[in-house]
Amino acid sequence: MEYVELARAESERGELVLRDRREADGASVLELRVNGIFVMDSAEVSSEQALAEAALARVAQPRDVLVGGLGLGYTVHAVTADRRVERCTVVEVEEALVGWMRDGTVPHGPSVLADDRVRVVVAELGSAVAEARDEGFDLVLLDVDNGPHFLVHDGNARLYRTDFVRQTRRIIRPGGAMAVWSMDRAADVLDALESVFDEVEAVPCPVRLQERDETYWLLVGTVAP
Repeated sequence: MEYVELARAESERGELVLRDRREADGASVLELRVNGIFVMDSAEVSSEQALAEAALARVAQPRDVLVGGLGLGYTVHAVTADRRVERCTVVEVEEALVGWMRDGTVPHGPSVLADDRVRVVVAELGSAVAEARDEGFDLVLLDVDNGPHFLVHDGNARLYRTDFVRQTRRIIRPGGAMAVWSMDRAADVLDALESVFDEVEAVPCPVRLQERDETYWLLVGTVAP
């Protein structure tokens, strides 16, 4: 395979690199890396689709959705494919990544962000949730990592603890939910959700990654109507 670097940025969290990976068959694949570690690419997007669809299916009226983590925009795109969604707020800590999505460095980025239902907030998710109004959202999707045991940044660990879950519960309307994407059935996250929400569910989500079948998990806390 061949790689062409498209963009690079430095922040207090380290190095962010976007590159074009040319596969053996000539296919061009966008790849995002943080501090040298693979985060996501444009070839395998079934997990983002599964996250959005499974979470949206658990809320009767997901008018206002908060997505933690922009990535390459596939989760947001899947959320806005649901016409029940009237507003989608995306919180992304890396300003450079938002810029690459807006200016076309990520080719599909401008079309994803052109949807007038989408609003991007450049902030750390914990701070954004703390500042949000009470009962402002019907659904909160946590998609900043692959769960508490596969962190992009060590500082994200607090996003899976009871204090943050309780803060998130504050901004969710009756009948709404918080959904956490995870590579494993994280018992610690389930415990945190159970201490705060009325109902908790661990939803297995089969996905196809790199020609193999995997099972990811959507950990959902729901507020009673």
